Amino acid sequence: MSKVVIIGGGAAGMAAAIGAAECGHDVSVYEKNEKLGKKIYITGKGRCNLTNGCDTEDLFRNMVSNGKFLYSAIYGFTNFDIVDLVEANGCPVKEERGARMFPVSDHASDVTGALERKMKSLGVKIFLNEPVRDIVIRDEKAAGIVLEKTGKSVDADAVVIATGGLSYPSTGSTGDGYRFAKEAGHTVTPLSPALVPFVCAEDDVKELQGLSLRNIEVTVWNGKKVLWKEFGEMLFTHFGVSGPVVLSASSYAAKIIKKTPLRMDIDLKPALSKEQLDARILRDFDEAKNKQFKNSLNHLFPAKLIPVMIERSGIDPEKQVNEVTAEERKRLVDLTKAFSVTLTGLRGYNEAIVTQGGVNVKEVNPSTMESKKLQGLYFAGEVLDLDGVTGGFNLQIAWSTGMLAGRSV
Repeated sequence: MSKVVIIGGGAAGMAAAIGAAECGHDVSVYEKNEKLGKKIYITGKGRCNLTNGCDTEDLFRNMVSNGKFLYSAIYGFTNFDIVDLVEANGCPVKEERGARMFPVSDHASDVTGALERKMKSLGVKIFLNEPVRDIVIRDEKAAGIVLEKTGKSVDADAVVIATGGLSYPSTGSTGDGYRFAKEAGHTVTPLSPALVPFVCAEDDVKELQGLSLRNIEVTVWNGKKVLWKEFGEMLFTHFGVSGPVVLSASSYAAKIIKKTPLRMDIDLKPALSKEQLDARILRDFDEAKNKQFKNSLNHLFPAKLIPVMIERSGIDPEKQVNEVTAEERKRLVDLTKAFSVTLTGLRGYNEAIVTQGGVNVKEVNPSTMESKKLQGLYFAGEVLDLDGVTGGFNLQIAWSTGMLAGRSV
C-alpha cells in the first residue's frame, strides 16, 4: 500500500482519490477551500453539467486541445462510468438537450455529495482549508508536499497535482499547479481564458444588452477561413456576446484573437434560405401594407433588435412598406442572414469556464498520467493542456484523467 497525496479536491482530485483508494492505497486530499468541488458548484449555472451522454467515441470530436492524448483516460473511465458512479452513490442523473447530463435534482452539490460519500466509504482522508506551498522532491522522485500554513512536510510515495487552472479564481484556481509543474522541470504552454464571452467593437451591440437569441447559427471567420460554426443560443451583453454557441467558439479563437480581430456572422433565420426569407418578408409587408417600415418587422425580429436592424439596413424607417424597393429588401435579407459583429478580444479568467493551455502533455505519460520528468508525480484535470467545448466535456476530462492518475499510482 502506497501513501498517496492529492493536491486539490475538485473534480479531478476527487476522481483521483477514488481511483487510488479503490486500488487499496492510503489516500489524503489537501484542498485550499472550505469545501470540496467548489468549482463544480458553479458549473452548468449551479446545476453541474457533469458529462455528455454522446457515444464515447464522439467525446474526442468535442475536444479542442490534444484530444488524442485522452484516449487511454477516456476509455479507462468513460462518460457512462461517471454517471454510474454518482448514481450508485445517491445522485440520479438525467439527460437534457445536446445530450448534456445533469443531476435530477438540478443541484450541483448532489454530485459533489455523491463523490464525497464514495471517498469517505473508501477511507480517504480529506483536509480542508489546507493550501499546499511546495512539492517535496527527493532522489529525483516526488516524495511529499509542504503545507502553506504550518510549513509542515507530509511524506508520500506519490503526489497527484489536480489544482485546476486559472479560470474562476474565486474558487481557488490561482495557477499553483503550473508553479509546481515548472519546479518539477515541466513546461507550461501559453495560457488563455477559454469558454469565455467575446468583446465586440460595434456600439450598436451594446444597445442589444440582455437580448437572448435562440435557434440562430453563428459562423466565426478568420479572414476567409471558418474557425467555428454552430447552431443554438446566444446572448448580447454590455461588452459583446456570450451564450453557449459563443463560448464554444472562444476556445477555437483564443490563440488567434490575441493577434487579429475576427468576424462573427449571426444567421438570425437559419431555417430559411434567402429566397424563402424574401418571400416571408413580402408576406409580412403585404399584411402591413399601410404601415411604415419601422412598424412592419415585429413578426420577424425581437423588439429590441428592430431599431438596430433598421439602422443597419439603411432603409428609411418612416417609409411606407409598399415603397420599399427590391434592392432594399435584399439588403434586409442579407443582414438577417449575416448580422456581423467584430470580435476584438476575450473577457478575463474570472468569467472563463476553463483555461486553455497548461502542463505540456508531451511530458506526461498518456497511459498513466505520470510525469515523464519526475517519478511519482501525476497530473489530472485542467492543470494539463487539455480543453473541450461546452456540454460536459471539460468535466469529463477531469473525471477521466483523475481516475487514470489515481489507478496508476
